[in-house]
Amino acid sequence: MTTTPTDYAPTARTVPSRARQRAHYDRETVHSILDQAYVCHLGFIRDGAPVVLPTLFGRVGEILYVHGSTGSRPLLGARTTDPGLPVCLTVTHVDGLVLARSAFHHSMNYRSVVVHGTAYQVTDEAECRLALDALVDHVVPGRSADSRPADAKELAATAVIRLDLNEVSAKVRTGGPNDDAEDLGLPFWAGVVPVAPAYGTPVPAQDLAPGIAVPDYLAAL
Repeated sequence: MTTTPTDYAPTARTVPSRARQRAHYDRETVHSILDQAYVCHLGFIRDGAPVVLPTLFGRVGEILYVHGSTGSRPLLGARTTDPGLPVCLTVTHVDGLVLARSAFHHSMNYRSVVVHGTAYQVTDEAECRLALDALVDHVVPGRSADSRPADAKELAATAVIRLDLNEVSAKVRTGGPNDDAEDLGLPFWAGVVPVAPAYGTPVPAQDLAPGIAVPDYLAAL
């Protein structure tokens, strides 16, 4: 029986040139950072120039799914490029603003993931539906079962690309400022300003039918 390795293998593209102690390759850290992010940035080369697009994504095991219209640039590249479209996908969380006594040592506490690989168009209808459910549930877990699935016309207008998690790394910074010893006595405030997402009270649609309550999975946010 084969088992999935605990860590992703570092490569020349996933080993940072600076602050290597912040790099992580374990799946638990990588998956956690990915699963808590709403937006990824997908980078690729189009007509000889770099393009980076913000978009939604979803994870199913060791696969990331990204969707768009059938005429979107990454989809066209994944469909027409053999053997697929070389991409770099990133996500980042900002957890704190790190204010040091010197301007040079100001920083941020963050968690990020970088994925290198080749993206392919999903052509199997069953996998496409699985991917679209994953995209919906990535934003709000449980939502795909509480909404109408895509019909044939909507599926025809929607494209999905997949990117396998093979060449992956995470990078994490925590803690306070790293001021130089000679600056510790300077009369400037230093420390961390925490940053965290906040959810407001769900606002019902104006045309919502009477009697439909806020679902438990939304109340849990």
